[in-house]
Amino acid sequence: MDLNTVETVSAPRERAELWPLGPTDAVLAGGTWLFSEPQVETRRLVDLAALRWPSITVRDDGLELAATCTLAEVSALSRRLPAERAAWTAAPLFHQCCSALLASFKIWHTATVGGNVCLSFPAGSMISLASALDGEVVVWRPTGEDYQMPITEFVTGASSNVLAVGEVLRALRLPASALSGRTAFRKLAPSPLGRSGIVVIGRVDADGTFVLSITAATVRPYVFRLPAVDVELVRAAHAGIPSDAWTQDAHGDPDWRRGVSLVLAEEICAELGHP
Repeated sequence: MDLNTVETVSAPRERAELWPLGPTDAVLAGGTWLFSEPQVETRRLVDLAALRWPSITVRDDGLELAATCTLAEVSALSRRLPAERAAWTAAPLFHQCCSALLASFKIWHTATVGGNVCLSFPAGSMISLASALDGEVVVWRPTGEDYQMPITEFVTGASSNVLAVGEVLRALRLPASALSGRTAFRKLAPSPLGRSGIVVIGRVDADGTFVLSITAATVRPYVFRLPAVDVELVRAAHAGIPSDAWTQDAHGDPDWRRGVSLVLAEEICAELGHP
Protein backbone atom coordinates (compact mmCIF):
# COMPACT_ATOMS: atom_id res chain seq x y z
CA MET A 1 0.00 0.00 0.00
CA ASP A 2 1.23 3.49 -0.81
CA LEU A 3 1.68 5.64 2.30
CA ASN A 4 0.68 8.94 0.76
CA THR A 5 1.16 10.95 3.95
CA VAL A 6 4.89 10.13 4.12
CA GLU A 7 7.06 13.07 3.09
CA THR A 8 10.54 11.78 3.94
CA VAL A 9 12.43 8.50 4.21
CA SER A 10 15.60 8.55 6.33
CA ALA A 11 18.29 5.86 6.26
CA PRO A 12 20.60 6.37 9.27
CA ARG A 13 23.99 4.66 9.00
CA GLU A 14 25.06 5.25 12.61
CA ARG A 15 23.27 5.07 15.93
CA ALA A 16 23.40 8.83 16.51
CA GLU A 17 21.63 9.46 13.21
CA LEU A 18 18.47 7.66 14.38
CA TRP A 19 17.32 10.65 16.39
CA PRO A 20 15.33 12.77 16.87
CA LEU A 21 12.27 10.53 16.56
CA GLY A 22 8.87 12.07 17.08
CA PRO A 23 5.24 10.92 17.16
CA THR A 24 4.83 11.34 13.37
CA ASP A 25 7.92 9.23 12.62
CA ALA A 26 7.70 5.46 12.04
CA VAL A 27 10.65 3.12 12.37
CA LEU A 28 10.80 0.77 9.39
CA ALA A 29 12.27 -2.73 9.54
CA GLY A 30 10.47 -5.17 7.22
CA GLY A 31 7.37 -3.03 6.81
CA THR A 32 4.96 -5.93 6.30
CA TRP A 33 2.47 -4.43 8.73
CA LEU A 34 3.42 -0.79 8.18
CA PHE A 35 2.52 -0.99 4.49
CA SER A 36 -0.57 -3.12 5.03
CA GLU A 37 -2.90 -0.25 5.97
CA PRO A 38 -2.99 3.55 5.94
CA GLN A 39 -0.70 5.31 8.42
CA VAL A 40 -2.45 8.67 8.38
CA GLU A 41 -0.36 10.26 11.13
CA THR A 42 3.02 9.17 9.73
CA ARG A 43 5.12 11.80 7.98
CA ARG A 44 8.57 10.18 7.98
CA LEU A 45 9.93 6.64 7.75
CA VAL A 46 13.25 5.80 9.40
CA ASP A 47 14.68 2.74 7.67
CA LEU A 48 16.85 0.58 9.95
CA ALA A 49 18.33 -1.47 7.09
CA ALA A 50 21.20 0.97 6.51
CA LEU A 51 22.51 0.28 10.03
CA ARG A 52 23.48 -3.22 8.82
CA TRP A 53 23.02 -5.00 12.13
CA PRO A 54 24.14 -8.66 12.04
CA SER A 55 20.90 -10.63 11.87
CA ILE A 56 22.03 -13.42 14.19
CA THR A 57 24.89 -13.48 16.67
CA VAL A 58 25.75 -16.83 18.24
CA ARG A 59 27.79 -16.79 21.44
CA ASP A 60 28.58 -19.34 24.12
CA ASP A 61 26.14 -17.63 26.48
CA GLY A 62 23.28 -17.55 24.00
CA LEU A 63 21.83 -16.06 20.87
CA GLU A 64 21.06 -12.51 19.79
CA LEU A 65 18.49 -11.78 17.09
CA ALA A 66 18.67 -8.27 15.67
CA ALA A 67 15.43 -6.35 15.38
CA THR A 68 15.99 -6.47 11.60
CA CYS A 69 16.41 -10.26 11.54
CA THR A 70 13.76 -11.79 9.26
CA LEU A 71 11.45 -14.63 10.21
CA ALA A 72 13.00 -16.70 7.42
CA GLU A 73 16.36 -16.37 9.16
CA VAL A 74 14.79 -17.27 12.49
CA SER A 75 13.11 -20.34 11.03
CA ALA A 76 16.39 -21.51 9.47
CA LEU A 77 17.95 -21.73 12.94
CA SER A 78 16.00 -24.95 13.52
CA ARG A 79 18.12 -26.53 10.79
CA ARG A 80 21.33 -24.65 11.49
CA LEU A 81 21.74 -24.97 15.24
CA PRO A 82 21.77 -28.77 15.62
CA ALA A 83 25.00 -28.83 13.60
CA GLU A 84 26.57 -25.81 15.29
CA ARG A 85 25.28 -26.13 18.86
CA ALA A 86 24.12 -29.67 19.50
CA ALA A 87 23.47 -28.89 23.18
CA TRP A 88 20.80 -26.34 22.25
CA THR A 89 17.98 -28.85 22.10
CA ALA A 90 15.31 -26.13 21.93
CA ALA A 91 16.25 -25.49 18.28
CA PRO A 92 12.94 -26.84 16.85
CA LEU A 93 11.07 -23.96 18.48
CA PHE A 94 12.41 -21.42 16.00
CA HIS A 95 10.59 -22.92 13.03
CA GLN A 96 7.59 -23.97 15.13
CA CYS A 97 7.01 -20.44 16.36
CA CYS A 98 7.41 -18.94 12.89
CA SER A 99 4.77 -21.40 11.70
CA ALA A 100 2.38 -20.11 14.37
CA LEU A 101 2.16 -16.76 12.57
CA LEU A 102 -0.44 -15.97 9.94
CA ALA A 103 2.03 -15.26 7.13
CA SER A 104 3.21 -16.96 3.97
CA PHE A 105 6.81 -18.05 3.46
CA LYS A 106 7.16 -15.03 1.16
CA ILE A 107 6.31 -12.71 4.03
CA TRP A 108 8.87 -14.54 6.22
CA HIS A 109 11.61 -13.12 3.98
CA THR A 110 10.57 -9.56 4.84
CA ALA A 111 8.85 -9.59 8.25
CA THR A 112 11.21 -9.00 11.15
CA VAL A 113 11.72 -9.88 14.79
CA GLY A 114 11.50 -6.22 15.77
CA GLY A 115 8.25 -5.56 13.98
CA ASN A 116 6.64 -8.66 15.43
CA VAL A 117 7.69 -7.80 18.98
CA CYS A 118 6.91 -4.08 18.81
CA LEU A 119 3.42 -4.60 17.38
CA SER A 120 2.80 -6.71 20.51
CA PHE A 121 -0.17 -8.55 19.08
CA PRO A 122 -1.31 -11.48 21.26
CA ALA A 123 -0.44 -13.91 18.42
CA GLY A 124 3.04 -12.45 17.88
CA SER A 125 5.16 -15.49 17.05
CA MET A 126 8.43 -13.94 18.21
CA ILE A 127 6.77 -13.09 21.50
CA SER A 128 5.84 -16.77 21.86
CA LEU A 129 9.45 -17.76 21.10
CA ALA A 130 10.96 -15.27 23.52
CA SER A 131 8.50 -16.10 26.29
CA ALA A 132 9.35 -19.79 26.10
CA LEU A 133 13.12 -19.18 26.09
CA ASP A 134 13.57 -16.51 28.80
CA GLY A 135 14.01 -13.89 26.09
CA GLU A 136 14.97 -10.31 26.87
CA VAL A 137 14.72 -7.27 24.64
CA VAL A 138 17.50 -4.73 24.22
CA VAL A 139 16.24 -1.17 23.70
CA TRP A 140 18.19 1.90 22.62
CA ARG A 141 17.27 5.20 24.22
CA PRO A 142 17.85 8.54 22.46
CA THR A 143 20.11 9.56 25.37
CA GLY A 144 22.68 6.97 24.24
CA GLU A 145 21.79 4.53 27.00
CA ASP A 146 20.47 0.98 26.60
CA TYR A 147 18.16 -1.07 28.75
CA GLN A 148 17.27 -4.72 28.80
CA MET A 149 14.13 -6.38 30.15
CA PRO A 150 12.26 -9.68 29.90
CA ILE A 151 9.74 -9.98 27.08
CA THR A 152 7.10 -10.72 29.72
CA GLU A 153 7.58 -7.22 31.13
CA PHE A 154 8.02 -5.49 27.78
CA VAL A 155 4.63 -6.58 26.41
CA THR A 156 1.89 -5.17 28.64
CA GLY A 157 -1.28 -6.02 26.71
CA ALA A 158 -2.84 -6.45 23.29
CA SER A 159 -0.89 -4.11 20.98
CA SER A 160 0.77 -2.38 23.93
CA ASN A 161 4.25 -2.35 25.42
CA VAL A 162 6.59 -0.15 27.42
CA LEU A 163 8.43 1.32 24.41
CA ALA A 164 8.44 5.11 24.69
CA VAL A 165 8.51 7.63 21.85
CA GLY A 166 12.09 7.87 20.61
CA GLU A 167 13.12 4.41 21.85
CA VAL A 168 14.20 1.75 19.34
CA LEU A 169 14.20 -2.01 19.81
CA ARG A 170 17.72 -3.20 18.99
CA ALA A 171 17.67 -6.95 19.62
CA LEU A 172 16.16 -9.99 21.28
CA ARG A 173 18.48 -12.11 23.43
CA LEU A 174 17.95 -15.77 24.29
CA PRO A 175 20.21 -17.37 26.94
CA ALA A 176 22.04 -20.66 26.39
CA SER A 177 20.54 -22.06 29.59
CA ALA A 178 17.05 -21.88 28.07
CA LEU A 179 18.19 -22.97 24.61
CA SER A 180 19.55 -26.15 26.21
CA GLY A 181 16.15 -27.23 27.56
CA ARG A 182 13.85 -29.96 26.25
CA THR A 183 10.78 -28.38 24.70
CA ALA A 184 7.26 -29.22 23.56
CA PHE A 185 5.07 -27.03 21.39
CA ARG A 186 1.31 -26.85 20.88
CA LYS A 187 -0.79 -24.41 18.87
CA LEU A 188 -4.38 -24.20 17.72
CA ALA A 189 -5.90 -21.95 15.08
CA PRO A 190 -9.38 -21.76 13.54
CA SER A 191 -7.86 -22.96 10.25
CA PRO A 192 -4.66 -24.92 9.52
CA LEU A 193 -2.83 -21.85 8.19
CA GLY A 194 -4.70 -19.25 10.22
CA ARG A 195 -3.58 -16.93 12.95
CA SER A 196 -2.96 -18.81 16.18
CA GLY A 197 -5.69 -18.71 18.76
CA ILE A 198 -3.55 -20.50 21.36
CA VAL A 199 0.18 -21.18 21.65
CA VAL A 200 1.45 -23.20 24.62
CA ILE A 201 5.12 -24.12 25.00
CA GLY A 202 6.81 -26.14 27.72
CA ARG A 203 10.50 -26.38 28.57
CA VAL A 204 12.38 -28.59 31.01
CA ASP A 205 15.82 -27.37 32.08
CA ALA A 206 18.78 -29.45 33.19
CA ASP A 207 17.89 -28.99 36.87
CA GLY A 208 14.33 -30.24 36.30
CA THR A 209 12.70 -26.80 36.38
CA PHE A 210 9.59 -26.69 34.23
CA VAL A 211 8.78 -23.50 32.33
CA LEU A 212 5.35 -23.14 30.74
CA SER A 213 4.40 -20.22 28.51
CA ILE A 214 0.95 -19.31 27.25
CA THR A 215 0.63 -16.77 24.45
CA ALA A 216 -1.91 -15.83 21.75
CA ALA A 217 -4.64 -17.10 24.09
CA THR A 218 -3.86 -14.20 26.42
CA VAL A 219 -3.46 -10.48 25.77
CA ARG A 220 0.10 -10.63 27.08
CA PRO A 221 2.50 -13.52 27.71
CA TYR A 222 2.01 -15.62 30.84
CA VAL A 223 5.04 -17.66 31.87
CA PHE A 224 5.14 -20.01 34.85
CA ARG A 225 8.35 -21.40 36.34
CA LEU A 226 7.60 -24.55 38.33
CA PRO A 227 9.93 -26.84 40.31
CA ALA A 228 8.98 -29.90 38.24
CA VAL A 229 6.66 -31.19 35.53
CA ASP A 230 3.51 -31.60 37.58
CA VAL A 231 -0.03 -31.43 36.24
CA GLU A 232 -1.50 -30.22 39.52
CA LEU A 233 1.01 -27.36 39.70
CA VAL A 234 0.19 -26.45 36.12
CA ARG A 235 -3.54 -26.44 36.85
CA ALA A 236 -3.03 -24.17 39.85
CA ALA A 237 -0.85 -21.77 37.86
CA HIS A 238 -3.29 -21.71 34.97
CA ALA A 239 -6.17 -20.94 37.32
CA GLY A 240 -4.31 -17.81 38.42
CA ILE A 241 -4.57 -16.16 35.00
CA PRO A 242 -7.09 -13.30 35.40
CA SER A 243 -10.41 -13.67 33.60
CA ASP A 244 -9.87 -10.43 31.68
CA ALA A 245 -6.48 -11.61 30.37
CA TRP A 246 -7.93 -14.04 27.83
CA THR A 247 -7.96 -12.76 24.26
CA GLN A 248 -11.32 -12.10 22.66
CA ASP A 249 -11.40 -11.75 18.88
CA ALA A 250 -12.64 -13.50 15.75
CA HIS A 251 -10.10 -16.30 16.24
CA GLY A 252 -11.60 -17.66 19.46
CA ASP A 253 -13.70 -16.84 22.50
CA PRO A 254 -12.06 -16.38 25.92
CA ASP A 255 -13.79 -19.46 27.39
CA TRP A 256 -12.49 -21.62 24.55
CA ARG A 257 -8.99 -20.25 25.00
CA ARG A 258 -9.08 -20.77 28.76
CA GLY A 259 -10.28 -24.37 28.53
CA VAL A 260 -8.23 -25.56 25.58
CA SER A 261 -4.98 -23.92 26.72
CA LEU A 262 -5.16 -26.05 29.86
CA VAL A 263 -5.75 -29.20 27.79
CA LEU A 264 -2.66 -28.36 25.71
CA ALA A 265 -0.63 -27.64 28.84
CA GLU A 266 -1.58 -31.04 30.21
CA GLU A 267 -0.51 -32.65 26.91
CA ILE A 268 2.84 -30.92 27.24
CA CYS A 269 3.21 -32.26 30.77
CA ALA A 270 2.63 -35.76 29.46
CA GLU A 271 5.20 -35.26 26.70
CA LEU A 272 7.92 -33.71 28.85
CA GLY A 273 7.27 -35.70 32.01
CA HIS A 274 9.49 -38.55 30.78
CA PRO A 275 13.17 -37.99 29.89
